[in-house]
Amino acid sequence: MSSTTTQADSRTRITVLVALAANLVIAVAKAVGGLAAHSPALLSEAAHSVADSVNEVFLLAALRRSRRPADRRHPFGYGKERFFWSLLAAVGIFVMGGCFSFYQGVEALRNGAEEELEGYVAGLVVLAFALLAEGTSLARALYQAHRQGGLGDGGLRDPALRTVVAEDGTAVLGVTFALAGMALHMVTGQVVYEAAASLAIGALLVYVAYRLGREARDQLIGEAADPAAADRIRELLCAQPEIDSVEALFTMKTGLESALVAARVDLVPGLDSEEVEEVAVRIKRAVGEAVPEAEQIFLDITDRAAQEGRQSPAATGERGGA
Repeated sequence: MSSTTTQADSRTRITVLVALAANLVIAVAKAVGGLAAHSPALLSEAAHSVADSVNEVFLLAALRRSRRPADRRHPFGYGKERFFWSLLAAVGIFVMGGCFSFYQGVEALRNGAEEELEGYVAGLVVLAFALLAEGTSLARALYQAHRQGGLGDGGLRDPALRTVVAEDGTAVLGVTFALAGMALHMVTGQVVYEAAASLAIGALLVYVAYRLGREARDQLIGEAADPAAADRIRELLCAQPEIDSVEALFTMKTGLESALVAARVDLVPGLDSEEVEEVAVRIKRAVGEAVPEAEQIFLDITDRAAQEGRQSPAATGERGGA
């Protein structure tokens, strides 16, 4: 793992720890305030914070386990651990946050709520504090994403950081919904506003969980490397004088900063076996220098003479090998 990746992981770990600390404190405050005020919106937000806290533990596990080096059982390393734990985080948001919020909203509509509103002032204070804490955590996550390339240019490639940004952004919106619902309930005496806030929080969490889960699923089942990287590899292969044509090029992410590259190329006629081996080594070295994330490079090499019945040499292996 490169020093740049290690530094990025350290910053992401700090960001996750900041989010975890904020969510643990906020979850306790929301739960106490929600039970005291019998507020469905505040209880929905408490469930939201509990879900986020559990998810941050998942993300910390992802950061630690994905750094393990490749071994005999996992020759391509453990980089995809990040995507697995991010998928679990998405499930946690859906089950513990979204479903519970829907439950609170439906129950409020069915049974109404306590008309004693003394605890609501304290509940509003708790939500105001939560808004400040969640906003601080979100600002930290956005700052790191900006340092790593910006929100629209690779800064959110790390699924752990992407999950924290999504959770904190959702939390800020959720707290805003809860504040509006509780305030309108206090003014009008109608619980429907809080119920609507709980349902809105639930819908928001389900949507975020779906988006995060879909991205983790795509990466787990074998997502191709960045199209720009694939284009650079193809251009490099086509520029080699010994390559007559690139028949196929396949890429797959094996981790946050690693990818597998497999190419089938036809060589120009007239090369002997030693020349083919030298060409294969040089091409793999060039690809590795042009696309650093290409940690495993495999070439299937043929020449035109092989198509006419002559046995052709083949060169396969990892970057830097024969």
